[in-house]
Amino acid sequence: MFKLDTIISLAKRKGFVFQSSEIYGGLNGCWDFGPLGVELLRNYKEAWWKEMTYRDNIEGLDASILMHPRTWEASGHTKQFSDPMIDNKTSKSRHRADNLIEEFIEKLKNKKKEALALEIETELIKVQKNEDYYNIIMNYEIPDPISGTKDWTEVRNFNLMFKTFVGPIEDESSIVFLRPETAQGIFVNFKNVMESARQKVPFGIAQIGKAFRNEINTKNFLFRTREFEQMEMQYFIKPGNEVEQFEYWKNERMRWYENLGFKKEKLKFKKHEKLAHYADNAADIEFEFPFGFGEIEGIHSRTDFDLKAHQEFSGKKMEYVDTVNQERFVPYVIETSGGVSRGVMALLCNCYDEEKLVDENGKEDTRVVMRFTNALAPIKAAVFPLVNKDGMPELATLIYKDLQKSFKVEYDTSGAIGRRYRRQDEVGTPFCITIDGESVSENTVTVRHRDSMKQDRLSVENLKAYLFEHLNK
Repeated sequence: MFKLDTIISLAKRKGFVFQSSEIYGGLNGCWDFGPLGVELLRNYKEAWWKEMTYRDNIEGLDASILMHPRTWEASGHTKQFSDPMIDNKTSKSRHRADNLIEEFIEKLKNKKKEALALEIETELIKVQKNEDYYNIIMNYEIPDPISGTKDWTEVRNFNLMFKTFVGPIEDESSIVFLRPETAQGIFVNFKNVMESARQKVPFGIAQIGKAFRNEINTKNFLFRTREFEQMEMQYFIKPGNEVEQFEYWKNERMRWYENLGFKKEKLKFKKHEKLAHYADNAADIEFEFPFGFGEIEGIHSRTDFDLKAHQEFSGKKMEYVDTVNQERFVPYVIETSGGVSRGVMALLCNCYDEEKLVDENGKEDTRVVMRFTNALAPIKAAVFPLVNKDGMPELATLIYKDLQKSFKVEYDTSGAIGRRYRRQDEVGTPFCITIDGESVSENTVTVRHRDSMKQDRLSVENLKAYLFEHLNK
């Protein structure tokens, strides 16, 4: 398994991801997507959007980031959206208490101390209050990863919502929050969407949007950040069908990741032993990152908690009226919630490959390849004139400009042809098109495939159709 630093280095070097405000030393937990990163991000979101909304009973939504503050009272975020925080007095480092314990458990497992790890895991599941976290840390003598000391403060709550003000006066009456999740924008629009789209239960509402969490500690590149995008779908159902629908959406979402090119052996379900206050069932889809398995999407059975809470706090009915069966009920909800940037990070890790090659002289070399599916690849094709003379650049430019009308393509004249191939391999470009002397005289080109490295010779007039056919596979 390669290290995460390998991915971070490639991401910066090739223009996938940069540290935010890097010239000023960066802002912790914030990242900028570069030229290739925005293309990959767009393709990833487009794949999700088509999967979720190009069907009969799921509608799209784009809710505002700023919402009425009562929204967060109803959802429980004002009082309950906090993490247990603990500080080490020696190093002055700050940690989430539950993460500190979980990382210690992983270290024990790596040292083959399975019995002790299981004992602490069992205690962690039982945690009800901050004092319980503190007792685990002290009883099992969990050290600070930085200083190695066990000189800890008490565990205290840290609310994760970013606070700001609306209007010219900064007082209690003008406080609003940057949304910590996109789900509540869907719940408050449940009736609006259902009535305007003329939907009947069961139906879903899907949304892609930014959310913000003032994390105690950000870590592992894009895995835990303070500003991120979510891809969420809330599926509204009749009470009593939640078990069946929960299993259905679990399987649907895992199938999507597999169809997207994620390796099956790097994916798994993890059932929640400890449930959020709104849920009666929950499971994560986890991906094996270089640092271990981590969540990339959650599937939650949220019961009727959210709609009932907004009904109570707003005074507006959130009932569904079934005119056929003469029933009234507040729908239950099955949620699928994935992080966009975390998913893209998983993609980078999943698709990164180092391939050993031996040339005709017996010399060994390593080819770095990003094995994106054709649909996700940021650049679909690259166009190379073999040399910059004899009419090759002119023909290559014409081909490039024509393909640019249909695909994201790149034009490259720098260096030997083999070096140009390698540059495109590193960013996952599926096809490279070379224009040589025969191209000028015969109006043909060579198309080289990224994964197999095999080459096809075909006429220029058939090139676009060829790419359409192969990019759709």
